[in-house]
Amino acid sequence: MSAKQKLLKIALPVVVILAGFAGMQLMVHSRTAPKKEVRENPGALVEVKSVNRENLPVVVIGTGTVGSRQEASITPQVGGKVTSLAPGFVVGGLFAKGDFLFKIEDTDYRLAIERAKGAIAKAEYDLATVEGQARVARIEWERLQLAEKKEPSPLVLYEPQLKNAQANVNSAKAALSQAELDLARTSVYAPFPCLVRSEEIDLGQYVTVGKSVATVAGTGAAEIVVPLPLEELQWLAIPRKGANGNGSKALVKLAVGDQVLTWKGRVVRSLGEVDSRGRMAQVVVAVADPYNLERGRAPKRKDLEIGMFVDVEIIGKTLNGVYAVPRSTLRDGDTVWTMDDEGNLRVTPVTVVRRERDTVVLRDGFQEGARVVLTNISGAAEGMKLRLAGEENPQ
Repeated sequence: MSAKQKLLKIALPVVVILAGFAGMQLMVHSRTAPKKEVRENPGALVEVKSVNRENLPVVVIGTGTVGSRQEASITPQVGGKVTSLAPGFVVGGLFAKGDFLFKIEDTDYRLAIERAKGAIAKAEYDLATVEGQARVARIEWERLQLAEKKEPSPLVLYEPQLKNAQANVNSAKAALSQAELDLARTSVYAPFPCLVRSEEIDLGQYVTVGKSVATVAGTGAAEIVVPLPLEELQWLAIPRKGANGNGSKALVKLAVGDQVLTWKGRVVRSLGEVDSRGRMAQVVVAVADPYNLERGRAPKRKDLEIGMFVDVEIIGKTLNGVYAVPRSTLRDGDTVWTMDDEGNLRVTPVTVVRRERDTVVLRDGFQEGARVVLTNISGAAEGMKLRLAGEENPQ
């Protein structure tokens, strides 16, 4: 290869590179510089809620298991064979006060009445005989002792015999009353409106005195023992033991699938003691007619059955002139974020009156119509620019 060819191979790439560099520089210097655009900060997107003073009833929430106010064991007072049973005298059967439950064979007790009547007749005959003897003895004594006029001996005048005869009459009458009472006790009736919780009796069975054959629970009212923190009692009206005052109203709730069943109740008393394990006070909420048995009342609601585990909302005292905000809006140090008229964030100290499950009740710190920020903002600071959700973005 000649020297001319070698020079051409070396110079040609250099020329191409220099030409490209020159073209690039020409393009850079000939382009128009872009205009600088300054964007305004639109602010963090938030949702707000306007708050105003209101009178807010305190709602104390608890849970408990439904029980009965009354419960009794059905125990025969006389023994004998069971001859009759009420058709509904089975577990789950419902009875009104005085309804027939079962009957014990009464033949022996009817015979006892007849024997008692015979005993009375004989005792009255003996009494009449002694009374006649006493009259004759008095006449004879007066005839024989006219001069001395001394008081005769009680035995002479049959006074002890009269007392004995009269006592026999009284005893026979008492025996008749006892026999009639035993006969009445062969028929057993419901002591109060009740539900049969258990029964161990059937036709032909021999029952003995003092042995329980069934257990019944009252249906006049159901009671729910609700454990509550001690600090919650200040909001409630709880009648003292023996007082007739009305306690706080309550709403008993039970979720069944997609449906929530409700019953109206009232606080009737406290148990007067604090649970040693949970340090909880225990109040009793009563619900009248849980099985809808009141005469003439249509069963528009479901039965509140014994053993149900329910939620209880007790309506306590009313807090006047307070603000209610979602609990999630309460920030560290008992502060709340608000949005001022210029759209800036303000950290507002507040006075907390009460914390509920979903709501915080505040006393001070706001003006009427203040806008409370509901949205959580990362890195929030006093004066931060805010923008309401739904507003158009500034161009």
